[in-house]
Amino acid sequence: GSVVLPGEVPGCVHTALHRRGLIQDPYYRFNDVMYRWISLDNWTYSRTFKTPFDVRKWQKVNLVFEGVDTVAQILINNITLGRTDNMFNRYSFDITSVIKEVNFVEVRFLSAISYAAEQSRCHKAYSIPPACPPPVQKGECHANFIRKEQCSFSWDWGPSFPTQGIWKDVRIEAYNHYHLIYFSLTSFFVKSAQQWSLEIESIFDVVSSKPIAGLVTVNIPELQTQQTFSVKLQPGEGSIVLLVNINKSSTVEAWWPNGHGKQTGYNMTTTFIMEARYQIEKFSKAYFRTVELVQEPIPGSLGLSFYFRINGRPIFIKGSNWIPADSFQDRVTYDTLWLLLKSAADANMNALRVWGGGVYEQDEFYNICDELGIMIWQDFMFACALYPTDQNYLESVRAEVSHQVRRLKSHPSIIVWSGNNENEAAIASNWFSIPYADRGVYIKDYVMLYVKTIREIVLTEDKSRPFIASSPTNGLESVKEGWVSQNPYDTHYGDTHFYDYSSDCWNWTVYPKTRFASEYGFQSWPSFSTIKKVSSAEDWSYTSNFSLHRQHHENGNDQMLQQIGHHFKLPQSTDPIKNFKDTIYLTQVMQAQCIKTETEFYRFSQSEIIKGEGHTMGALYWQLNDIWQAPSWASLEYGGKWKLLHYFAQNFFAPLLPVACEDKGVLYIYGVSDLHVDHKLTLRVVVHAWSSLEPVCTLVKDGVTVKAQSAVPIYKESINEVLERCRNCTRKSCVITFCLVGEGGLQSPTNYYFLSSLKDAVGLEKSQLRAFVSQRDDTYIFVLQTTAIAPFVSLDVGSIKGRFSDNGFLMTEKKKVVVFYPWEPTSVEELEKSLTLTSLVDVF
Repeated sequence: GSVVLPGEVPGCVHTALHRRGLIQDPYYRFNDVMYRWISLDNWTYSRTFKTPFDVRKWQKVNLVFEGVDTVAQILINNITLGRTDNMFNRYSFDITSVIKEVNFVEVRFLSAISYAAEQSRCHKAYSIPPACPPPVQKGECHANFIRKEQCSFSWDWGPSFPTQGIWKDVRIEAYNHYHLIYFSLTSFFVKSAQQWSLEIESIFDVVSSKPIAGLVTVNIPELQTQQTFSVKLQPGEGSIVLLVNINKSSTVEAWWPNGHGKQTGYNMTTTFIMEARYQIEKFSKAYFRTVELVQEPIPGSLGLSFYFRINGRPIFIKGSNWIPADSFQDRVTYDTLWLLLKSAADANMNALRVWGGGVYEQDEFYNICDELGIMIWQDFMFACALYPTDQNYLESVRAEVSHQVRRLKSHPSIIVWSGNNENEAAIASNWFSIPYADRGVYIKDYVMLYVKTIREIVLTEDKSRPFIASSPTNGLESVKEGWVSQNPYDTHYGDTHFYDYSSDCWNWTVYPKTRFASEYGFQSWPSFSTIKKVSSAEDWSYTSNFSLHRQHHENGNDQMLQQIGHHFKLPQSTDPIKNFKDTIYLTQVMQAQCIKTETEFYRFSQSEIIKGEGHTMGALYWQLNDIWQAPSWASLEYGGKWKLLHYFAQNFFAPLLPVACEDKGVLYIYGVSDLHVDHKLTLRVVVHAWSSLEPVCTLVKDGVTVKAQSAVPIYKESINEVLERCRNCTRKSCVITFCLVGEGGLQSPTNYYFLSSLKDAVGLEKSQLRAFVSQRDDTYIFVLQTTAIAPFVSLDVGSIKGRFSDNGFLMTEKKKVVVFYPWEPTSVEELEKSLTLTSLVDVF
């Protein structure tokens, strides 16, 4: 009763307090810790409303919550309707007998923190680890005991804000006879008939005491397809499934991932006309695509393949991992999602994994992915923990899973369901130091939750896409071993997660030659303009309390410096702010270069088997986006600004790319292609001395065949021969660049290979970098000039929203043109004033 304030719905307590000026920005400085009290308290949402219709005219009236976060008692006119305990569930309460003309509705929340602690206390038989997050995360305990966004209790990249609130829409539904609750459609290609068909599922609540009969008409005009069905709806809740065969004389355009074709969808109208004279018309988009997860023996290799076939075509998965875009979900707007997802597509990504420690994303998220051709690997929301399996918990999970599958299964973008994040690995590698004698209990719980509960529901509700129990997993091999394999990280099966911060990341031999890399990454700091918004001047140093406070990964800041130290000199500036900015720049250069090396390794491994390993068919780096302004593995900063890594991704995920790799003193260049046909191309290999903009020597190789959807070596030469051929070159004084050029403007990005660490480079000179800015239509042109070779040239326009066409590049010519795409109105003057140009030699 000490605080009363207006709040918005959808919304949460934190954003309500912030909007009213009762608290500062929760992300500012140390506020995540200062504002712990908000989550420890219990809050109540209430309002009075007039019923906008005559209650007596309707057989049934429901109060429907699309999402309640999380533990609450729901009352109307002081009568308890029920309780909620799962953020991921939809709750519908029958209020037919209690609704009046004027009503008082209340949602009385209980602190998620105290609820989780209480649930853990009540679980007396045996403990369910982990109890608490590591202290460096400054988080809350027992997140695994509450069906709520797991990272809201803190993570190694995010703060602890265990919100309370009504996070999705609320509505009142009044109806007679019958009501449509869920409507979904999934497509299948019937091979025997060489015909597409659609399975349409409608779930109804029938209020009348006897069955209702009627007609359902499905119409897809563009495909000359119309079918009418006679149906009978039984009283109560039930479903009808209709199978629509698409007219064979119509040409169906399939839905393809980004870079592989169009994302065609067809307008479809479904009309229900029932005897009660009550008509429902449903407009939807029908998409046609098939997905198979192929796990088959590979000649010359132990184990099984692990790759996705879309519409019968094997697709190399390129992308990243998605985390919640904000600690406060009500701040995640359509524009937020569009910007982040469009940035993924613009970087040549075709897939994202919606990671299991966040939320099942909002409908708009999947709509945008459908539109952009971004395939989704969808985790269920369980991550890095063991979970209880008592009856109440399983019942809540059952409701959650069937709701989410029904809500989401119409989206062609979703290509696989996955039971959890890293929980098979947690048991297999014994993260929680469980005595061997007790292992059986936890394995039994694991199978109960992910196999007997979640998998059963998914297989019943959705036969159109594959299900795997965990990530990483050994796929069919894990199944064979009783769902918990001995080593879920085995490169011969399934997918792997791989992190190594101490080895030299330029050395590709440290990376696993896996079937599918679903997580891997390195941290960096976000740009100074992003940090500045949530800090004050005393925070602007790499070793400040603030910099330590924002780093939620043990030794993360030191690990970045250590990795930088392998190849770069650390900043020596006596000006503390310049030193901080230089360090931020170097962390971004390091991160971009590390993930470039690792991703290129995964891409060039797709067609080969070496010592029984290879055929890598997926690379999803950790992570795409940020939840707040802090050091993390992300390539997009909070607010959407591209880090250097994201610019690099645009190149290392390019559909056509030459990739260099050195093995035992020999330089190999692979031609990597996602294109659907073979191409005859010209490979240009240029060697530069660091000290000159004039190339030392150029080699042009014509008629190079780059095979469709594969990676083949197209060039081989020992480094010593290269150096001899290009006189006066040593490993330290020269750098190799190369690109592929073909007919009709077909061209790869220009790639490069460093022959030594840049801290040992000889002949690198301080360059005079200048930029001339002009406007062209809705974009801005930056003409860059340099007097010397400049590695890792970075253009930064501070907090002006937008992105460049290229950034962080190696500049080997006097002039380069870069385009700036603004996301908000700006001007030449503003851009000139905000521009900072940095290259590697500026920070030595």
